[in-house]
Amino acid sequence: MSQPSLSTPPVPVLAGSQRGAVPRHRALTLPERMAAPRIGVVFLGRKRPGFDQEWGRQMEAKVRACLSRQGSLVFEPGEKAVDDASLRAALAECRDHQVEALLLVQATMGDARLAPTLAQLWPGAPILWATPENPQGDMISSCSLVGTHCWASVLRQMGHRFALLVGDPESPSTQTNLAAAVRVTATAHRLKSVRIGLIGAQSPGYFAMHADPFTVHRGVGAQIQEFSLLEFSNAANAVAEAEIAEDVARVRALGLAHKDTSDADLPMASRLYLAMQSFLRNEALDVMAIRCWPELPNTFGQWPYLGIARLIDEGWPVACEGDADGALTTWIASSLGLGLGYLTDWLEQDGETITFWHGGCAPVQLCQPAGAPGAPVIARHFNIKKPAVLEATLRQDMPVTVARFWRCDGHYWLTAREGQSIRPRRRLMGTNALVHLPGENPESWFRQLCYAGMPHHVVLFAGHHTACLRELARLLEMRWI
Repeated sequence: MSQPSLSTPPVPVLAGSQRGAVPRHRALTLPERMAAPRIGVVFLGRKRPGFDQEWGRQMEAKVRACLSRQGSLVFEPGEKAVDDASLRAALAECRDHQVEALLLVQATMGDARLAPTLAQLWPGAPILWATPENPQGDMISSCSLVGTHCWASVLRQMGHRFALLVGDPESPSTQTNLAAAVRVTATAHRLKSVRIGLIGAQSPGYFAMHADPFTVHRGVGAQIQEFSLLEFSNAANAVAEAEIAEDVARVRALGLAHKDTSDADLPMASRLYLAMQSFLRNEALDVMAIRCWPELPNTFGQWPYLGIARLIDEGWPVACEGDADGALTTWIASSLGLGLGYLTDWLEQDGETITFWHGGCAPVQLCQPAGAPGAPVIARHFNIKKPAVLEATLRQDMPVTVARFWRCDGHYWLTAREGQSIRPRRRLMGTNALVHLPGENPESWFRQLCYAGMPHHVVLFAGHHTACLRELARLLEMRWI
């Protein structure tokens, strides 16, 4: 499983009131929200110390050193949580410092009577970390695994979600698993404040992509705000000519060649891009889906796909055809540190491969490099011959994960498989990729997804991330296929 990089510069563990934390009551920008999660670490103990306290202090120091290598802002309350009052104080400090991923470490066995207090005061899923015993001597040094097991059983019986981490802080595998656990629990935490903008509902006939705001909120905690295509049209018409000229210059600087378009098509493409960008910024959206057809090419004479591709490249989770859950899938991946996603149709399959294709809004970063066959070009739509789409083939010989989450029967579902992009057997207009799934029967998988009501879009990501996505599904109680 590909995990978030551990090569980022060390970040100091902050203690007590010395923090340089994000001020309270200030709204975070999207880049801040999608940055490395802010970690809180609470060391658990007991008022009557037991076991090998010196071993516990050594292990706590190793935990701090491990956290300093995670590339995140790390907060540690001023005191260890040894009773109800100190746990309440520690959690209050973590809330004040906008902690997104909470680590509970008992380097020597803590007091399990505090678990119900944690469940009441911390709505998110904590990470329970069991550290190792001293391998020397005949004394039981920490009982950390026993204590962690006790907390896990109590939280589970209370219906409170948690993640589990077991291992030595100096072990590379523990550090990798820690990075994944932090990203997963932080993503579950962040979802409860995600704001999804839906412009114009889903495209005609795609009823399965309808975004019911109540099911979305019950399932993951996100909110949906709906805007009409008339509101979008007004925003597009209000874009100043000077802004358009500046953006056309930025598009030219990208160095993308024209296939059957010209520079005369760029001003309208920029207008649509800037209108979508204004919705994301002015409405404080984290995610956006737009009904791109049939209205937009008829109203503006252009498709918005070049603009969507540019926004995705800039890190904005944006989807065509009003696919709100598809856009949210790409947001989840960004929060997990999986990189950009390509929203695509499942076009055809055989016993080993799947052809993925869409009208032309894949991020350039996932496409063939300049000069290679299938490198991105600005083109007209394959069907309704209007500009401006990004025609390209996804990079070849790239490890990929094919994933999607969606709603059916009042529940959220999640699916993912790992494969490798290979050279396409034929050139296709629009954006396409051929993916080989070793050990997987695409036809069987497709049947399962149809029977589970999955909408027709899936999302491709670079790298292998199934284990991480499966853990998120477990944490959020999604059904896995």
